[in-house]
Amino acid sequence: MKNFPPDLLRRMAIGLALCATLLPVFAQTASSSAESGSGFDAWTETFAADWVRQSAERATYSQYFSGAEQAALERQLTPQTAERRAKTRALAREGLAQLDRYAAGQLTATQQDSLATIRWTLQRSIASEPFEDHNFIFNQLGGPQVSLVSFMSEAHPMRNADDLASFMARLEQVSLRVDEAIARARSAQAKGLLPPRFILERTITQVQSFLLPPPAQNLFVETLTRRSARIDGLAASDRQRAIADATELVEQRIRPAWQRLLVWLNEIHPMTHADAGLWRFADGAAAYAQALATYTTTTLSAEEIHALGLREVSRIEGEMDRKLTALGRKEGTVESRMTALRKEMQPAADPDPRPALLARFADYVKDNQRRSQALFNLQPAAPVEVRREPPLTEKTAAAHYSTPAPDGSRPGVFWAPLPGPEFNMPQMRSLTVHEAVPGHHFQLALQQEQIDQPRWRQRRVFGGGSANSEGWALYAERLAIDNGWYEDEPFALLGALDGQLFRARRLVVDTGLHAKRWTREQAIAYGIGAQEVERYVANPGQACAYMIGMLRILELRDAAQKDLGTRFSLKAFHDVVLKAGSVPMDVLSQVVQRWVSEQKLAATQLAS
Repeated sequence: MKNFPPDLLRRMAIGLALCATLLPVFAQTASSSAESGSGFDAWTETFAADWVRQSAERATYSQYFSGAEQAALERQLTPQTAERRAKTRALAREGLAQLDRYAAGQLTATQQDSLATIRWTLQRSIASEPFEDHNFIFNQLGGPQVSLVSFMSEAHPMRNADDLASFMARLEQVSLRVDEAIARARSAQAKGLLPPRFILERTITQVQSFLLPPPAQNLFVETLTRRSARIDGLAASDRQRAIADATELVEQRIRPAWQRLLVWLNEIHPMTHADAGLWRFADGAAAYAQALATYTTTTLSAEEIHALGLREVSRIEGEMDRKLTALGRKEGTVESRMTALRKEMQPAADPDPRPALLARFADYVKDNQRRSQALFNLQPAAPVEVRREPPLTEKTAAAHYSTPAPDGSRPGVFWAPLPGPEFNMPQMRSLTVHEAVPGHHFQLALQQEQIDQPRWRQRRVFGGGSANSEGWALYAERLAIDNGWYEDEPFALLGALDGQLFRARRLVVDTGLHAKRWTREQAIAYGIGAQEVERYVANPGQACAYMIGMLRILELRDAAQKDLGTRFSLKAFHDVVLKAGSVPMDVLSQVVQRWVSEQKLAATQLAS
């Protein structure tokens, strides 16, 4: 951390978005009012349930309810209407007003953490409202043209006949939701909010791919056919009737909705151009500032983040240069030497290497679990699997993780896109560290299993954004490097460092695109692949969360180690961070600082 100016680190630590209202100063008392505390806890549970009810998909992912209410929500797909969004914002404002009333009373330290976490989420929702159409709704990453398919294919439960009936109820709503999204996109078009042409073209390709198979082989029918075959006790006639009904729905309503979408996408194609960043809009600077505040939870400007990225790129490239030179690879830039290394490590094209790559990913996950024993006390009970990204999104998706189903019906999953023809062989282990163990799986699955936390904290109804979750996953990557996980794999170590370099370059490229008027081609030339660049264009600011979040966690760890000296325990520090769950980074800072104070007090009492 010595490479960063103290003032910049302080701003990363305490200069948080909306910080003037995010963490009011609460009176710390050991005898806080039990009545006030119990009232706050009960209110948070009620309010969280109301918040989850705004999204039927969230209710499914989190399995938040039970019985008739959960069953009713699992027959719905959330409307894509302005009225629904206005209702959510109204609820957010009601919640903030109630939080202000509780803030005036006495709360325990844990309740203060909860209050600040809910407040951050609600304020983010309201502050982002003016810019909600700046990110093209039909983008290639999570637009309805792909999210509806992936949700129904993977998240909607298919355990019994009732789930099958719920699937059919949701399937009947798919065309309506697409039409609502088209209406929203047309409204954005009327305000001059159109995507860059290359983003539009990725979406057009996805829609065309969806429309290519006949109805009986459509993705919705295929997933229903495949998943319903696993339902024990389901009558063959009932299953066949559902498949026939789904095929008819696809033919008569769903495909026509996708065709209407394709007509509109082609209609606006001549109106689009190559300009990539938010700067192209009149209020683009404000939109990007809000995106950065949301994803990094700091008040760092685009200029400051750009400069931070340049410094980190220089530092990591220096480290990689030394290791490449030690391996006899002395000629050329770091990037050219890594490109040569990746080409040398490519598997044979025949037979298809993907099954072996998936097996290798799985072996790395197992080995990571073994190595994690020395660094962690807390580890999730839920298993994690490696699965290949589905074909519809494989060419546009980044590797990612999905949490286990709370009822155990679905494991944690590391989704690995393997479109080929080339594969990033040196980064295979570091990718499993980030997405699975001890990265996202340890953090997110473990949070779900913390039964001493309120239900809404277990299920991440309110949280701390990408800086926490992605910062932790990148911290896990750094942890593996620093603890010798690559001692017998020098090329994998270079891959891990290249992963760190990749996240540093993201700071430069994301801010370059959205604040410095970089073109897509400039961003690619800086060392980021086209698919990744297009991801940053579609989701401004999110790519900056990783490195800034990691640096904050490292700073907290270093400060705790300095304060505690020989009393510092790395395992205990990890316990504290993981138990805190998905909280804003300033809340995490308060949690860690409180732990340090408790450790120092315990040592003083022991000494006396």
